[in-house]
Amino acid sequence: MVNENLAAMNNSCSRLTVVIFVAIASISAPGRIRAHDRQHPELNGWYESLHSAKGPCCDGNDAKRIDDADWETKDGHYRVRIDGEWIDVPNEAVVSGPNRAGHTMVWPYYLNGHPRARCFMPGSMG
Repeated sequence: MVNENLAAMNNSCSRLTVVIFVAIASISAPGRIRAHDRQHPELNGWYESLHSAKGPCCDGNDAKRIDDADWETKDGHYRVRIDGEWIDVPNEAVVSGPNRAGHTMVWPYYLNGHPRARCFMPGSMG
């Protein structure tokens, strides 16, 4: 009887370990598991197709949505505020084509602790 209870407990612990492992693996898996815009999953393919002259925009990191007050044009170039710091957007980071999401987006990366724009897609101001 004691051996049967011990075997049942070990079997339950093994199943629990597998369930926990699968749950953690699915949460931390990179890439396409996470929706880009949970309210518009039909745009996921579009997000994944976006690229600038710097390369693909979607590398598993979602874009940051930028409020109208946090981007501008100056001297024919875009500027965007990321983490409180205004940066110039290189022309090669600008994504061409229609913005199906409608809002301004930037795909940042960091160099020496400062944000840079890997991709930038302007929205409609206003």
